[in-house]
Amino acid sequence: MKRTPGTDGLRGSLRVPGDKSISHRSVIFASLADGVSNIRGFLDGEDCLRTVEVFRNMGVQIDRDGTTLTIHGRGMKGLKEPEVPLYFGNSGTTARLMSGVLAGLPFFTTAYGDDSLSRRPMDRVVVPLREMGASIYGREEAKKLPLAFDASGLKGMTYELPVKSAQVKSAVLLGGLLAEGTTTVIEKGRTRNHTETLLPEFGVDIRQKGLEVSIEGEQPLKASDINVPGDISSAAFFLVAAAITKGSDITIEQVGLNETRNGIVQALEKMGAEISYTVTEYIGKEPVGDVSVRYSNLKGATFEGEIIANVIDEIPILALAATQAEGQTIIRDAKELKVKETDRIQAVCDNLRAMGAEITPTEDGMIIEGGTPLHGAEVSSEGDHRIGMMEAIASLITSGDVVIHLPEAINISYPSFFSDLDQLLEKKS
Repeated sequence: MKRTPGTDGLRGSLRVPGDKSISHRSVIFASLADGVSNIRGFLDGEDCLRTVEVFRNMGVQIDRDGTTLTIHGRGMKGLKEPEVPLYFGNSGTTARLMSGVLAGLPFFTTAYGDDSLSRRPMDRVVVPLREMGASIYGREEAKKLPLAFDASGLKGMTYELPVKSAQVKSAVLLGGLLAEGTTTVIEKGRTRNHTETLLPEFGVDIRQKGLEVSIEGEQPLKASDINVPGDISSAAFFLVAAAITKGSDITIEQVGLNETRNGIVQALEKMGAEISYTVTEYIGKEPVGDVSVRYSNLKGATFEGEIIANVIDEIPILALAATQAEGQTIIRDAKELKVKETDRIQAVCDNLRAMGAEITPTEDGMIIEGGTPLHGAEVSSEGDHRIGMMEAIASLITSGDVVIHLPEAINISYPSFFSDLDQLLEKKS
C-alpha cells in the first residue's frame, strides 16, 4: 500500500471503534453468564472475533448484527467440549485470558495460534494456573502454543505477579472464578483494570485493596448489557497525527478514559501538546468522554516507571511523536515490547530509521532524537497492527511516498482505520 503525503491537516471529529480489551472481556463474561447479554459497540477486528469463535465452538450461541452481539450465555457449567482445536489466531489477549477459563473447565481442550502467536510466551499464565492445580501441556514445557488443557479441579491461591501484565492478572482471576476458594493477585504496579470494573456488571463480587485483587470462586455470572466505549489505543494514532501535522484540530468522541489506559493523553501533555479531555458519562465504572488535540510544538521527555504499563500499546506512535519533538526522548522499562506481535522495540526503530529518524534501540526501550525530518521509504508492518498504523501516520509528514507492506495486519484491531484517517484529512487541492 502506498501513502502519499500532502495535507493541510486533520480536522473534524471522529468516533473510533470499540475498546479491544473490553470487547474481549465482554464476550468471555457474557458467554460464562446465565441468560442473554447484548454487547453494543463491539470491536469487530480479527482479534476479538477469535474470542467469539472460541465460545461458539463450545456451544454458545452468539448472534452478530454489525457491532452488536447477542450472546446466549450457557453458564460456567453449560459449556461443551469443542469438537475441534480452538484457534486463537494472532490474539494474545484471547490466548492468555482463555487459558484461565480453559484451565478450569471439566473437559479436554486444545488450542493453537498463528506463527506469530506461537512464538509468544505462554508460561507467564501457565505457571500460576498450574500452581492452582491446572493440567496444561504444550510445546517447550507449555511455554509456547499449541497447548492442551485437561479437566482438573482448581484451587484458589495468592499469586504475586512477576511482571506488570493485565493479561496475566486477568487469566489468574478467571481461573480463580472457576476455582474452589479465594484467589488473590498482587500486582507490582497498576495495570489496566477492565476485568475488575467489568465483572461486577455480571454480578461478580471483586475485592480490591491497593495492588491486591481478590475473587471468590464459583460465583455465578448473570447476563448483562454492555456498551463498549471507543478504544483509546486506537484513538492514540489520530491524537498523535494531529499533534505533529500542521493545521490539525480534531476531537475523538466517546472514547474510554479509564485512568489505567489514558497514558497517551498524559504522555502528550508531558510533551507540551495542546490536548484536553472531558468525561461526559460513565458506562458502568468506565469513564467515557471526548479528547481534543491541536497541532503544537512538542518537546522531548523521558518516559519510565509507572506510566509505561499505562502506555505500553501506544509506544510505537509515541516514538513517532518523539521524532518531531524538540530535544531527546528516552523510553525505559518497556522490555514487555519485545514479546508483543513483533519485537516492537526493534520494529519501531527499524521502520522509523528507514524514514530517516534518529532512533536507537536499548534493552528496555529506545532513545529518540527529535526535530528530524522524515522522508518516504518502503516499510513493513511486520504483521503487527500497531506498527502498520504508526507507519501510515508517519506518511502524513514525510517528504515522499511511504509504501507499507503487510497493511492488512491493521485489521487485527482497526478494520476501518484508513477510511477513518481519510475522513479527518483535508487534502491540498
